[in-house]
Amino acid sequence: MIIGSIRDGIVIDHIPAGRGMELYSYLKLGRLDCEVALIKNAESGKRGKKDIIKIGAPIDINLDILGYIDTGITVNIIRDGQRAEKIHPALPETIVHLIKCKNPRCITSCEQELPHVFRLTDREHGVYRCMYCDTKAEK
Repeated sequence: MIIGSIRDGIVIDHIPAGRGMELYSYLKLGRLDCEVALIKNAESGKRGKKDIIKIGAPIDINLDILGYIDTGITVNIIRDGQRAEKIHPALPETIVHLIKCKNPRCITSCEQELPHVFRLTDREHGVYRCMYCDTKAEK
């Protein structure tokens, strides 16, 4: 399979195999008018298999989502056909509207306008807890 190179845009690489569609959805890439390629289960020397997303236009990417999914993901910014920048997203301190609290007693269950906010409580294990009720988020 041949997916052409891009002149200006973004390549999201080293996505854990099978999670590319999830990222595609979180980043709302279906709304874009530019070319977007999702490569599933590509060969990877480090991981065995990986997913890759190529976006054929420079756009703003929510690095918090990428860091939450996997800190091994890399974001390559492409300008004039060359990699201009390589970004390694880190675990964000807080996550807003990415995950929902599963606790039925949490205030976010009945107050629909409240944002779902989770804060990082254990960096080593990537544990996030609800800001309102302290329930542990499930990945």
